[in-house]
Amino acid sequence: MLVHGIAWDSSSPALKLLSPDGEFTDVALAPGSTLGLRVMPGVWCLGHTKVHGPGNRTHVPCRSGSPAERGKQCGACFARDDSRLMHDFHRGGSVPAGLRAYLMQPHWLYVATFANGATKVGTASAPRKWNRLAEQGAVQASYVALAEDGRVVRVLEDLVTRELGLVQQVRSAAKAASLVEPRPGVELVATNRRHAAQVRGLLGGLAMTGFALVEEEWERPALADRLCTVRAAGSSRHPYPAAFDGGGHGLRVHSLSGAIALAGLPDAEGNEVEGSFVADLGALKGRKIEFGAHVTEIPALQDSLF
Repeated sequence: MLVHGIAWDSSSPALKLLSPDGEFTDVALAPGSTLGLRVMPGVWCLGHTKVHGPGNRTHVPCRSGSPAERGKQCGACFARDDSRLMHDFHRGGSVPAGLRAYLMQPHWLYVATFANGATKVGTASAPRKWNRLAEQGAVQASYVALAEDGRVVRVLEDLVTRELGLVQQVRSAAKAASLVEPRPGVELVATNRRHAAQVRGLLGGLAMTGFALVEEEWERPALADRLCTVRAAGSSRHPYPAAFDGGGHGLRVHSLSGAIALAGLPDAEGNEVEGSFVADLGALKGRKIEFGAHVTEIPALQDSLF
């Protein structure tokens, strides 16, 4: 099974898998769900996407089943992928008709803050207004503008980065590391609201049209709350002690923010070892896995974890 990542549909996340016969399967990641899997060596191409219009796209599996070369794609699939063109659309780049129809629907501009206080500006199409932030793993987020189309929203996004210095990407490794010791929620709320106010102030002084300022806060999924909250006194939380680049892994999911899990590690009898562990399940994307009764090997020097 080839892992295509973690997808959030409403409040229900799932691990998306592609079978060898080209069929997608979703493995629900509900609280208490257990994942036992073995990871094969290598990172593999996830194929490419053809966009036919708003809410209508087709996934095309990699014809040759090639190793990944550019991100999670081989060179041929990267060249055929419609979605790679959307980032230059607002600069005059040409796009296929289906992608143009997708980009010409309303888009939201948001400001998202993560567990260490890192804050970014980003965009989401109207149908994916909530899901986009859930999959990003935001701890706190605010919508700051509603643009009439994807061209306008990306012009605004670049302007915010240029004038206010807000980045457009926060690395998944940084998100995972910050969730080991998240900052207090009240601090993250204040950080996000401050940046959102600065963005609204900047956009409110523009002469350009095609957008409206909004003041709306994103609602974080309940499944993320435990992971995004400062750990209780007397409890322990540690980075996941293995890499998802091979071997066996066994986790019991307690909380999930984006693709990052707060998990217990069951032993061979199903009893969890002491403490909770922060594991970036997004690192499984592009990996081939087999499910089974696997456990995560704790390093011999496990005292260093505690």
